[in-house]
Amino acid sequence: MPKTDTHAAADDNPKIAGTAAFSKFIAVLQLIADQQQPLNIAQLSTLSGYPRSTVYRILAALMAEGMVLENPRTKNFELGPRLINLASKSWEKSDIRSAAIDALKGLRDITRETVHLAVPSDTGMVYIEKLESPQAVRMTSRIGTRVTLYSSAVGKAYLAALDDTRCSKLMRSIKMQRFTEHTITDPDVLRAEIEATRKRGYAEDREENEPQIFCVGSAILDRDGEPVGCISISIPLFRKQKKMQETYITPLLATCQEISRKLSGPF
Repeated sequence: MPKTDTHAAADDNPKIAGTAAFSKFIAVLQLIADQQQPLNIAQLSTLSGYPRSTVYRILAALMAEGMVLENPRTKNFELGPRLINLASKSWEKSDIRSAAIDALKGLRDITRETVHLAVPSDTGMVYIEKLESPQAVRMTSRIGTRVTLYSSAVGKAYLAALDDTRCSKLMRSIKMQRFTEHTITDPDVLRAEIEATRKRGYAEDREENEPQIFCVGSAILDRDGEPVGCISISIPLFRKQKKMQETYITPLLATCQEISRKLSGPF
């Protein structure tokens, strides 16, 4: 039997059966990915606006596919190994990671501290590479960790590298919450911090994301001078050297410049 006009229209319309359900799955996954701490069903229901029964069915399906894991003790949910593996495969093939990896290893070896490579994602940054410090006391972060623009060195470095219009627009979309007693939650203070970052040429995270961890960060620019990623060095406070410029800043800036040159390539 030939298709009716109604059927034909349905085939051509992308917003057909399944789209709404898929959007709900993505919304719950995004909530889990965006939070600094794992969430339980009640919290996911509140944040998503979906009934608990709906959230439960979504989580059950995501767990069955390895996209989400449930902590049996806390009953909280976090991203699962299959999703992280899929993301990692994408990041491994990215131009910026390929261009950065050797320089990142050199930066890690020079500073002997953990280095992160992050790229912008909506109103945050996502780590797409992490090289651990060879020393004791390491960072709890991992590839795929999402950090905020206002509390992380990579986030503030990214904001500072944008032009004023784009920076202001992005800052207006940020919802600030406190992670430590040092976290900036006042937009005016953040604006002043971004200006200070531009003047000194690098960003600082002064225990704003994690207690006892100090970070410095800088942006990687493409051939048009636009920030496409950022690098940070994470340093336990007890290990932070007094000669900041020589020990961390100069190698960091040199690394970002080297990667920027690679990404720019010949004109």
